[in-house]
Amino acid sequence: MTAEPAARIDDLRTQIAHHNERYHTLDDPEISDADYDALLRELRELEAEHPDLIVADSPTQQVGGTINATFDPVEHEVPMMSLDNAMDRDELRAWADRVVKGLDGATPRFVCELKFDGLAMSLRYEDGVFVRAATRGDGTTGEDVTANVKTIGDVPHQVGDALTPAPAVLEVRGEVYMAKSAFDRLNDRSQAAGEQAFVNPRNTAAGSLRQKDAAKTAARELSFFSYQLGQVEFDATGPSTDLTSHHAQLDFIESLGFPVNEHVKYLDTVDEIADHCLHWQDHRHDLDYEIDGVVIKVDDLDQRDVLGFTSRAPRWAIAYKFPPEERTTTLLDIQVSVGRTGRATPFAVLDPVFVGGSTVGMATLHNREQVQVKDVRPGDTVIVRKAGDVIPEVVGPAATNQRPANSVPWEFPADCPACGTPLTQPEGEADTRCFAPDCPATRDGKIAYFASRGAMDIEGLGEQMVEKLTSAGLIRDSADLYSLTVDQLVELDRIGTTSAQNLVDEIQKSVDRPLPKFLTSLGVRHLGPSASAALTGAFHTLDAITSKTVEELAAVDGVGGVIATTVSEWFAQEANRAYIEKFRAAGVNFGDPDAAAREAEARAATPQTLEGRTVVVTGTLSGFNREETSEAITSRGGKSPGSVSKKTFALVAGQSAGASKMTKAESLGVPVIDEAEFVELLESGDLPERYQVPDADSAEGQSSSD
Repeated sequence: MTAEPAARIDDLRTQIAHHNERYHTLDDPEISDADYDALLRELRELEAEHPDLIVADSPTQQVGGTINATFDPVEHEVPMMSLDNAMDRDELRAWADRVVKGLDGATPRFVCELKFDGLAMSLRYEDGVFVRAATRGDGTTGEDVTANVKTIGDVPHQVGDALTPAPAVLEVRGEVYMAKSAFDRLNDRSQAAGEQAFVNPRNTAAGSLRQKDAAKTAARELSFFSYQLGQVEFDATGPSTDLTSHHAQLDFIESLGFPVNEHVKYLDTVDEIADHCLHWQDHRHDLDYEIDGVVIKVDDLDQRDVLGFTSRAPRWAIAYKFPPEERTTTLLDIQVSVGRTGRATPFAVLDPVFVGGSTVGMATLHNREQVQVKDVRPGDTVIVRKAGDVIPEVVGPAATNQRPANSVPWEFPADCPACGTPLTQPEGEADTRCFAPDCPATRDGKIAYFASRGAMDIEGLGEQMVEKLTSAGLIRDSADLYSLTVDQLVELDRIGTTSAQNLVDEIQKSVDRPLPKFLTSLGVRHLGPSASAALTGAFHTLDAITSKTVEELAAVDGVGGVIATTVSEWFAQEANRAYIEKFRAAGVNFGDPDAAAREAEARAATPQTLEGRTVVVTGTLSGFNREETSEAITSRGGKSPGSVSKKTFALVAGQSAGASKMTKAESLGVPVIDEAEFVELLESGDLPERYQVPDADSAEGQSSSD
């Protein structure tokens, strides 16, 4: 064998040991989880090819990192093992095949749990009293963080009662995490105090647990989910509990008052497991806490004993890891773009990196304050996040100790990069803007927004095409699009006759877009799709909308005073009225004057079972799409807003219901019903029997609150 693999193995071990210390001990990682996993994966593959190079202290043979000397060491009576990973369906299937083979062909039942992105924790109770909390550490020895964990509201200080006696020794294992909402509140407080923003909930939770002052930990609003038992010893004279399966363990843990996550699922086949994993990969952002995968375990504890462990992980469990949403890369430059409202937005030019399912070369930095708070600079190694379809963003520097020696803080430009006009930051606003009326960047931004999918949806009219058209002097605003001809377009660079004809056809097709789309496309400040739809639903035509007073507009549900004022002021301006008339001449749809009469006729034919009631829907319903759900409610006299309030009559919870809406409904005492009960509500106007109010006075009170 050549020296090259051995040298690479040594290099990987050195890198991983360094990053283990940064992550597990210092809570200040320099690279993302995905980059760390890639290093560990490469080392495993090389060691598999060259088993003679495997040593006992290799990171592949160990769990976690070193112990932080600030805290007393705690030896785990039962080791806290790590988990092997599966990255796709094939790797998941290969693991399941190994499990079946290890059980001599027996088919096990599996339990699937969300993989929380927090810090593994062991809680020890003696005779029902909480005595110690310890981190996982290196799997054998952890850190004593009892004082800090005692401040977490989810962690009971005493467990057990006459009905459910606590064992003499009880070790409950789980994950300490920080909810996204708590993380946002913490960063709001930090920003208000002029302090540096925290990078992500996981690192913040871990750092919070290692505060010397427990009062600081208490202020961080940490939470805890329990997911299995460690050491358990029942008193010889006391009752025992049959804990022969994982689901029995979870039931027992929950009966003692520990929080168990609601999304535990028991499945029998690999295909079911894979589908379940993909479901949560798509819906991970529906939760108020971060997850980075799904943990799959064999349910039967006797079967687990048969399968046993490797040196670092159980053979009876595996973690299905989601594609990375955070990666580290080099920030090459910070530039500023100017949008349709004149807002000057800093963005990062990156050394391209694959994250969140695509290669990212640019990412947002939001505004000048965010650049200052995060203190990111060209040349930094930065953490880039891309969550699903969300625009990529720079979270912050991975480690300031890697910064070039000549690095200086980045300064926001004084002048607009598009027109040279001095930029202004209005008092009380976070955004910096260009207010030049003839700024080419704001002009092009308005036209591109007009043609975007959420507005008039003109295919083929993106930012580059808009810039071609304005640079050639063919258009000055969005209304000019409707006078474009094929002959004009073919004169432009790299536009053939077919492409020109397609674009003209797409533009002409857009004249029939619904009025809410057209209203949205105008780019009136604060007037988005929801308010545009609300105004159209109330008044039906653009002319009717423009004729209303601020008070009449504000009275529409979902509009309010701010939107009403900006809409009224915008349409009152002579230049904007002339602009609108150009669209009228082009034949753009200004609404249906007969819609009001038809709506009244349809309402008269539909029983008004939800008259005056507000019904909110969250999640996916099998029998309705989003538009049909709203129509079903409003056609029966009800309202269908997007958020829960004390006026909400009922919350309809479909599949993958939003956790925040469910929590708010519970806190306000709002009835939560399923899809079948929703159908009954549409027909009768009555809630399920469990929510029926026993007397007329109470029933009247229920109705009047809506």
